[in-house]
Amino acid sequence: MRITLFRYRFAIYFIATTLISTWPGAAFSQNLAPFDAAAGVALHPTWVVSGLPADKAVPRSRFSLVPLAGDTVLELSTNASYGVISHAWAGPAPRHLSWRWRLERGLPQADIATKPGDDAALKVCVMFDQPLADIPFGQRAALQLARAVTGQPLPAATLCYLWDSRYPAGSAGANPYSARVRYLVLDGPASPSGQWVTQRRNVAEDFDRLFGQESRSTPAVIAVAVGADSDNTGGQSLAYLTQLRWNP
Repeated sequence: MRITLFRYRFAIYFIATTLISTWPGAAFSQNLAPFDAAAGVALHPTWVVSGLPADKAVPRSRFSLVPLAGDTVLELSTNASYGVISHAWAGPAPRHLSWRWRLERGLPQADIATKPGDDAALKVCVMFDQPLADIPFGQRAALQLARAVTGQPLPAATLCYLWDSRYPAGSAGANPYSARVRYLVLDGPASPSGQWVTQRRNVAEDFDRLFGQESRSTPAVIAVAVGADSDNTGGQSLAYLTQLRWNP
């Protein structure tokens, strides 16, 4: 088993995106909470912001509510930074996950297939409670060790949808830090920047595409997360996201 499976960033990524699954008071409903609270000026408390620990001296990416074209949307901005906002969920995923997103400034130096380039200006991730018995032995042992070291119920499978500046739409693969995180590029260099793009994904079909060789059925969902990071490449990015919700 290679020690790289336990590198610091591997553990922190999972902690940042899944701690809310154990936080007391997490609210569960029939759908995801909107990004904005009732007042429309603060992030809804169900969406929890995480970053890297202070001793790593990596600034946190900014997640702000801003007015845009008559709507209040989530702005994601990075500057050599890392950040994610997460929403706890419990139970089977509804059939579809939909949202609208918009990339203003991407990360042309990023390369999601490599560790030095593993940055994303805009991503939506779904975390699953995949049975350990379905996971290959080496990865299962690494995950169990990471859970023991962190003391957290780290997700066994994470599917991330990306807007990427290098790879074309339809590209898919495993995160270079851990095969327990896999990505699917929905918008690439050919997608128009500065314009809203609507996405609607069949989560079960996408899970089957990326993890189907391991599990015959789609596991329960434990969290949904939105992230933006540029700490590896030192770049700057700007993007927007709105109307993230489950659909039949």
